[in-house]
Amino acid sequence: MHYEGPIYRPPSEADSLLIQATVGCPHNKCAFCMVYKKGPPYRVRPVADIQKDLDEARAYYGPEVKTLFFPAGNTMAMPTDGLAAICAHAHTLFPRLQRITVYGSSPYIHKKGLAHLIRLKEAGLTRIHVGLESGDDHVLQAVKKGTNAREQMEAGKRVLQAGIELSEYVMIGIGGRRNSRAHALHTAQVLNAINPDFIRIRTFLPKVNTLLLHQIRKGRFQVLSPHEALRETRDFMANLTVTSRIASDHYTNYVDVHGALPRDRNRMLAAIDHGLQTPEHRFRPVYVGTQ
Repeated sequence: MHYEGPIYRPPSEADSLLIQATVGCPHNKCAFCMVYKKGPPYRVRPVADIQKDLDEARAYYGPEVKTLFFPAGNTMAMPTDGLAAICAHAHTLFPRLQRITVYGSSPYIHKKGLAHLIRLKEAGLTRIHVGLESGDDHVLQAVKKGTNAREQMEAGKRVLQAGIELSEYVMIGIGGRRNSRAHALHTAQVLNAINPDFIRIRTFLPKVNTLLLHQIRKGRFQVLSPHEALRETRDFMANLTVTSRIASDHYTNYVDVHGALPRDRNRMLAAIDHGLQTPEHRFRPVYVGTQ
């Protein structure tokens, strides 16, 4: 099996077989992301090579593989014919396969359209992880996400309409102090319109070799303190009207907020309130621009 450049996968894919379908990220401009900045340029691996890697995995692991993840950063940018072919091939090799998952950004999902998404569902694609990050257009533009709230809503709805599970990622603090309230409320509005299967919470933490780190050092972006991040999380959670599952499966978060909405809303808000009563010095250090 062959791998090139950074290989990342969601925490929920920790036990999955990883077979690389694409290299790098076709957008690679997000101001907060350092994953692919110094890696090889984006390209799609030949379908025959991906299928050979699947064949090798079958010979090595046998037929017992139950979950499969196709890296890298935006496999939904792969042409539909090729992605459908490798999904179908995987199902022929692994009869007990229950889930095939990819990363996909809203612009590329939107570009595919419903008919192509349905085709991918029929070929065996089960779940797409989408980095929504924010539902606020000003924030999305500031972090160079390459999309807007309307496109994100339409893309998410199409994924669900096609019968594919949707996992949307939200980044607490990505609007900084100035846009914290708007970011929380507008992100909740977009997700209310989509009603994804999963909402996964991340808290912004500056990374090396990123535009946002440069802006922090210049005093143009203020990172939220632990309590500010928790208040933003509370605003966001309190305004959700979805029936999604909430996951807080990431080291950047100050409080583990997880459960099903609306059933577990009060318990999750209580966990946030408990965090707000905890002295800030007991949380992980906040980047202050001097490191």
